Amino acid sequence: MKKKKLFLDDIRTIAMVYGQSEEKDFDIVRTYDAFVAYIQKNGLPEFISFDNDLGLDTNGEVAPDGYAAAKWLVYTSGLDLKNLQFKVHSANPVAAEQIRGLLNNYIEFLNKK
Repeated sequence: MKKKKLFLDDIRTIAMVYGQSEEKDFDIVRTYDAFVAYIQKNGLPEFISFDNDLGLDTNGEVAPDGYAAAKWLVYTSGLDLKNLQFKVHSANPVAAEQIRGLLNNYIEFLNKK
């Protein structure tokens, strides 16, 4: 069975970013905690689409963001990310570059080993 693609975003739908025809290929997670839980349960998806700003948590505080999710993948998950495919669809250009930079640099490091 083909692994799903994972879409991390608190507001957008898959159709808003990739078009309606792609919706069946993705699972959506809306929070950092749901992102971590999904990957712990299902393993690394074939592709991850990252938003950065994930709104507020249940206490009204700024929720952990897409960069936190990327950091979890790199520093905590223990997963082999050598072949990770991803896109950052965040409207926040600084945070988008942070996510891309972290993941690209880490994947490049792994592939040099």
